[in-house]
Amino acid sequence: MNTVFTSKHISLGAKMAPFSGYNMPVEYSGINDEHRAVCHALGVFDVSHMGEIWVKGPKALDFIQYLTSNDAAVLVPGKVQYSCFLNGQGGIIDDLLVYCIDPQTYLLVVNAANIAKDWAFLSHYAPCFGLTPGKELYNASGEICQLAVQGPKALAAVQKICDTDILRMEYYTFTKAVVAGIPDAILSITGYTGAGGCEIYVANADGPRLWDAVFEAGKEYGVKPAGLGARDTLRLEMGFCLYGNDIDDSTSPVEAGLGWITKFSDAKGRFLDRDYLLNQKTAGVARRLTGLQMIDRGIPRHGYEICDADGTVIGTVTSGTMSPCLNVGIALGYLPTIRATPGNEVFVKIRGRLLKSKVIKPPFRKN
Repeated sequence: MNTVFTSKHISLGAKMAPFSGYNMPVEYSGINDEHRAVCHALGVFDVSHMGEIWVKGPKALDFIQYLTSNDAAVLVPGKVQYSCFLNGQGGIIDDLLVYCIDPQTYLLVVNAANIAKDWAFLSHYAPCFGLTPGKELYNASGEICQLAVQGPKALAAVQKICDTDILRMEYYTFTKAVVAGIPDAILSITGYTGAGGCEIYVANADGPRLWDAVFEAGKEYGVKPAGLGARDTLRLEMGFCLYGNDIDDSTSPVEAGLGWITKFSDAKGRFLDRDYLLNQKTAGVARRLTGLQMIDRGIPRHGYEICDADGTVIGTVTSGTMSPCLNVGIALGYLPTIRATPGNEVFVKIRGRLLKSKVIKPPFRKN
């Protein structure tokens, strides 16, 4: 499946590959070059493969509260929240963003690979809250495109094509604005890179107009298109979880270091897996997702074994790369909690060799 920007990617010579059912750009000028452009100036990512699901009505908040880990009751219009769907068995169905449009209207932004799974999950519980799939619960994923304009110069560039003052907007807030002459665009101070910037949602028909305007506005800052490769290395330097690698249906948010989006307040009330997760929070967990930074020269990759000094396997790398900014191998992986103390030395098995690394608390890149 193509996004509305696929022809743009191909005309720019992007290396394309299938991703979650979409034909997506992996890289243009090179992963490291695009990564550094985002860190130092700005880069633009096509993230139209992400899913968008509307939840509306007087029971919308109750519905979201029951199915997600975070406390959506604290949201007010214009605020965004990071959260996750719980599967009823202590695991994570997906991680997502929750946008509060008004007290009875919410937009859920989910991962591309999980759109069908998330929709089935939400549709299963919707009748319990008086929501009808296709009506109060509506999957708009095929109607919306999205650009992530990321980097320290991103907002200055986008401000030139926006009718609203966005330079003073706070992190995890959004506004509806005229962007590139497109009314009612959703502009959100969010992103997956840790480098600052925004994400812009418009109808598919307006996508090409948005793309052209963003690149014209970013010319003076050296704007570059960026692909999924750089998006992955940027998020990993920040220690952000990737669904399917670092979190999934077999990992709990507490194990994954997402206790900060798992709330047990009175306002939150009852929700899926509350008792299970509260027990994990109070009693502790046997394993924990942690960061690793290589001491010996080597690149940790997904699936590599993490060992002790004797070669006994104690964990597995869930995400790993050579950090473009630090020029050292970095990784995320699950370790026994007693081994997950920052500074503790462990070994990653790379091509049959035990290479030394140390436990480190992400982010690896300090902006």
